Amino acid sequence: MPITIYSEMTPNPNTMKFVANKMLVQEDIVVEYSNASEAKGSSAIAEELFAFPFVKGVFIARNFITVSKMPAIEWDDITLELRLFIADSLKQNQVVVSTLPAPKESSEGIAEKAPSPVFEPVITSDADQQIVNLLDEFVRPAVENDGGAIHFKSFSEGIVTVILKGSCSGCPSSTATLKGGVEQLLKSHLPDVKEVVAEAH
Repeated sequence: MPITIYSEMTPNPNTMKFVANKMLVQEDIVVEYSNASEAKGSSAIAEELFAFPFVKGVFIARNFITVSKMPAIEWDDITLELRLFIADSLKQNQVVVSTLPAPKESSEGIAEKAPSPVFEPVITSDADQQIVNLLDEFVRPAVENDGGAIHFKSFSEGIVTVILKGSCSGCPSSTATLKGGVEQLLKSHLPDVKEVVAEAH
């Protein structure tokens, strides 16, 4: 089957979603790279994308790749080139993510635990499970539609902490989405929820 790629704007003006007509990784896998060295040995496509001087980040999930660019360049000037490049690269590389990203070194020179592309939330209570279920059912599809991912991290003293990836990380409208959408949804189902806060990765 010929590989086709179409591009979609996301709410984040510096990210574009490139959607393939086939699955690129397993449904529960999300991988994010912020430079070529993180992608080296993990994803040939991501590594090749960093060869473009304007590419700042690459996020891969399901059937799409979200590319973050430098603010100085316009999408109109690069979208077609990236679409053709990704389609060609997918033809050459049957496996999009071959291994997990290598562990990052902290400032003390100690290797930190590499983030697993399969995000397993730590569930310690019924409330945690309810939050995960609500996010999966109502929030995750919309966030993936916008080229990103959302994961439950913790629920403590009325505060729900989530992790945002892909186009949602650093997106100006993600705060409004969290407060107006996610927070209201969780509060309406779980009276103990007071606030939703995000950690960008």
